[in-house]
Amino acid sequence: MNRRRVLLADDHAILAEGLRALLEPEFEVVGVVGDGRALVAAAKRLNPDVIVADIGMPQLNGIEALAKLREEGVEAKVVFLTMYRETAYARRAMDLGAQGYVLKHSVSVELQTAVREVLRGQTYVTPQIAGELLRSYRDDSARSVDGPETLTSRQREVLQLVAEGRSAKEIAVALGISIRTAESHKARILEVLGIHSTAELVHYAIRNGIISV
Repeated sequence: MNRRRVLLADDHAILAEGLRALLEPEFEVVGVVGDGRALVAAAKRLNPDVIVADIGMPQLNGIEALAKLREEGVEAKVVFLTMYRETAYARRAMDLGAQGYVLKHSVSVELQTAVREVLRGQTYVTPQIAGELLRSYRDDSARSVDGPETLTSRQREVLQLVAEGRSAKEIAVALGISIRTAESHKARILEVLGIHSTAELVHYAIRNGIISV
């Protein structure tokens, strides 16, 4: 019987290799990547059954990578493995089509179970936040009106790159747009979020899990 194919995405190489060792007795690990853009490219090339991804990754965070994958028709199941236990992150992930959400400190006991469950067509959410997540869906006020979902997909990409300290020229090259367009996106992001400086933008990105520290 062919083993189910798993693609790993985490920018911490030692952790990624630990995940490979944990999963390989049962699954075929077809690749390991270290950032969100590499994840999108690898998923389209390798066609895995399941993607196990961190949220806080450089260039493109895991949640935005998931959004791109779904836009481009990639149907692999996605399990997020993350340090973020706040339900806002889990809710955004699930709203975009993730099937699993596991906290990193529980990886050794939960990850294999999560992968098995999503392959069976089920959803797996770590028990530590499952109750809170359910309550958040019952209370629409849990969704902040000025959260990242108020931005377009391209604006969220630009936001992450700005917060990572990239210049307008570097952003333009990374996204294949003009410098003027990159600057225009940044200005629009500041306006939409009511933020007045790059420093505030960095704090916002950290607070909302767009970049990690």
